[in-house]
Amino acid sequence: MLTATLLTLSLALTGTGLADPHKKDIAMRLVSSAENSSLDWKAQYGYIEDIDDDRGYTAGIIGFCSGTGDMLKLVQLYTRREPHNVLAKYLPALRKVNGTDSHKGLGRRFVRDWKKAAKDPAFQRAQNDERDRVYFDPAVKQAEKDGLRALGQFVYYDAMVMHGPGGDRLSFGGIRKSALAKAKPPARGGDEAAYLNAFLDARKKAMKAEEAHEDTSRVDTMQRVFLRNRNLDLKPPLTWKVYGDKYTIKK
Repeated sequence: MLTATLLTLSLALTGTGLADPHKKDIAMRLVSSAENSSLDWKAQYGYIEDIDDDRGYTAGIIGFCSGTGDMLKLVQLYTRREPHNVLAKYLPALRKVNGTDSHKGLGRRFVRDWKKAAKDPAFQRAQNDERDRVYFDPAVKQAEKDGLRALGQFVYYDAMVMHGPGGDRLSFGGIRKSALAKAKPPARGGDEAAYLNAFLDARKKAMKAEEAHEDTSRVDTMQRVFLRNRNLDLKPPLTWKVYGDKYTIKK
């Protein structure tokens, strides 16, 4: 049986993981289908709205939220790199609304300026970098440690995006803990598909615990479809549905 280190090395050598640029782009398109009803994830830098999930504004390529702190950190990064950017003046307001669903100090002007900033390549790079730092890289790293291939890495990443990287029962860490209580990942000698099913079961419970996430189609008619097809390497063509809409990635 391969050790976790050898499994990680094997995944890297075979190019089956999301570290592969094309596989990473596929993951971005899959998430965008669920978050923005579009496969064009690069068109989402300027997306911003309040989706009534008690997290304030949701915006950008993976849904940075004004109420959860990741939007604040994004704008701080952007401002360190471009001090005179159009969003810098909203930093005091973003600090005050962090942890709430308030729009105080933001509002229509902030929405307008977010869309303006989204045309700036520096802001686009900042979104990419924060996505990777907070969500993508930690998810892929943990999945590799658990011996999971591309599908499992995507499953972790999608959960990290929606639920956050924390350790409580409704965050990624809590979901993974629940899964580990039911099945072993490949790095611990378990069956990969059985473990992923346990993880998706735990994730569905977490989704249903929050009204804004109670539609579980991104699990039921996307990730479960790939898993039932034993497409553990997430190889195109891929066909799935989210919220009843059908999508296909041909290559």
